[in-house]
Amino acid sequence: MTLEQKLSGWTAPSSVTEKEKQDRTERLIKRAMEKHEPLSESKWRVFAKGSYANNTNVKLDSDVDIAVECTDCFYSDGDSGESDDTGPYSGIWTPSKFRTEVQAALEAEFAGRVDCSGSTAFRVNPNSSSVDADVVPCFSYRYYYSPGNFREGTKVFKKDGSSLVNYPKQQLDIGRDKNNRTGHAYKKAVRIMKRVENAMVEEDKYKEVPSYLVECLVYNCPDDVLLRSTWVDTIRGVIAHIYNELGGEEPFDDSLRWCEPNDIKYLFHHSQPWGRNDGRRFARGFADAAWDYLGYEP
Repeated sequence: MTLEQKLSGWTAPSSVTEKEKQDRTERLIKRAMEKHEPLSESKWRVFAKGSYANNTNVKLDSDVDIAVECTDCFYSDGDSGESDDTGPYSGIWTPSKFRTEVQAALEAEFAGRVDCSGSTAFRVNPNSSSVDADVVPCFSYRYYYSPGNFREGTKVFKKDGSSLVNYPKQQLDIGRDKNNRTGHAYKKAVRIMKRVENAMVEEDKYKEVPSYLVECLVYNCPDDVLLRSTWVDTIRGVIAHIYNELGGEEPFDDSLRWCEPNDIKYLFHHSQPWGRNDGRRFARGFADAAWDYLGYEP
């Protein structure tokens, strides 16, 4: 098998059977929330996020990320003190209470299969007809630029009281736009790089790289790199761009910094699991290892 044939084979998403299991897992989690009486009088929504929602997952990374968002209220921040004018929330939902009820709903539906040890997500372990799921309780969030002008996201509260803001809708929309601009090559290239990472870890060629970080690295490659005529040339360009652009320290000029696929959050930042400058070095090391693994010449 040639390298082109191997890379082409690695562009495929999860199999039909795997996709059916992922979809069923999402439906069961939604059903768990619907059946849970304490949530019945409140507004909430269940939706997929991450690689499953964005269709960039591969067979070895086929778990699903599911958000359970309380929409009864929202948290907000804003430029120069801008905020909403709806007044303080006086309902029952605190981060702790909402988390407790989501946990109870999951444990009632998936008895003996819910791992609550994580700081952020509940892990629902699979059976023969479902896949692993990370279920994240969260709240609606708004960032105000001016009164009535805001961007929407979700705010996640960890068990220790700390919090973070995510932008899943923006990631979905922006990723879809980039995929369309590149003739669907963007998501295929992400799957290739995830499979390269899986193969290198399996063969002890490099340490494990978070799946989301791999997706972010490919996102920051220019469209013209992804529009090359062969997968060998495309992935050579992707790896070279990651390696060449991530040399040195994280820039102080914000316009030069890489972002997540939501174009809002910086990819290399102290709030990220991989850090600011350490993350750059880690990602560059991954690119270097991938170049050698695929047998590219200097």
